Amino acid sequence: MEEPVRVLFVNSEIFPYMPETDISTLGRYLPQGIQESGKEIRSFMPRYGTVNERRNQLHEVIRLSGMNLVINHADRPLVIKVSSISSARMQVYFIDNEDYFHRKFIYQDAAGKDFSDNDERAIFFARGVLETVKKLRWKPDIVHCQGWISHFVPVYLKKVYHEDPIFTDAKVVLSLYNEMLDSPLSDDVAGKVLTGALAAEDVSVLSEPVGINLAKLAIQYSDGVVAGVPDLDGRLASFIKERSVPVMSYTKVTPEIGPWVQEYNKFYDDLIKR
Repeated sequence: MEEPVRVLFVNSEIFPYMPETDISTLGRYLPQGIQESGKEIRSFMPRYGTVNERRNQLHEVIRLSGMNLVINHADRPLVIKVSSISSARMQVYFIDNEDYFHRKFIYQDAAGKDFSDNDERAIFFARGVLETVKKLRWKPDIVHCQGWISHFVPVYLKKVYHEDPIFTDAKVVLSLYNEMLDSPLSDDVAGKVLTGALAAEDVSVLSEPVGINLAKLAIQYSDGVVAGVPDLDGRLASFIKERSVPVMSYTKVTPEIGPWVQEYNKFYDDLIKR
């Protein structure tokens, strides 16, 4: 019997854990639709401080927790929690760390200023997801990243985890939104991201440490791109065109599992065949 296609969703937001937006709606309903079409799925997001653990019945997965990730020369404990969306028969894994995610705000403080360690939080999230999937021994065919905090995943997959049997054949899909493009990153972000075989020249686009260049880095190491908004920033659109990356045009995502799911299914299947 043929194995089902497996899709790993690396989400920045999922409704109802986050307010209802275009990004959180995709994070909630696309995995359900893909699962109902016959594929296997796993879904991850950060455990932001705004996520109510009691109301959403999060609990720690002890067998997956306990690892430390070294970020910017500091050991950061990786904690994995899980919750279920019973109406969708779907589990959601949460990447947690007290230093990075236990805050009352998501990416900016009360005054609207970007957190100075947002880049470290994104690095921790990306590596935390990939290390957890390795522990699960679950081999994805597609890794679908959505939202800026997932943007380090493609480069890690292609340059650090590419020889791991779990990820050898994985194709990376990137949903892009016009978010955080002009937000500054740490001046030394290009150094913080380096680990294993990842070299400075692999992340040279980050020589100007700003959000749009992090998005460009993600595009550079993705096998396919999805326009998450109808009016994708022209700078990103031009970069995608230069890279000749397959693109899925904007498709409205709704709570109704309808024909829009098949657009994603077809995009995944076409990439797997390439």
